[in-house]
Amino acid sequence: MSTQNEPLNTAPIQQFISQVKGADAGHAKEIKLNIQQAKSLAFTLGIVMSRLNGDLEQLIAKPKEEVINVSMDGGTGW
Repeated sequence: MSTQNEPLNTAPIQQFISQVKGADAGHAKEIKLNIQQAKSLAFTLGIVMSRLNGDLEQLIAKPKEEVINVSMDGGTGW
């Protein structure tokens, strides 16, 4: 099965954003992550970025074929 079809687990990113929001609301000067949280966030960001890169490459690789139909009727009704 292609990893492109698997749902992304963005929970570590969401947890980090919540932690930053909480720290900001409390006027904290820093936040701390334990090594497991940091690894989880790093791996999740890597997977998300890889997926986005793959999606972009597929989008660029698709042939761009656009059909424009023009109809001319002689201009009646002017």
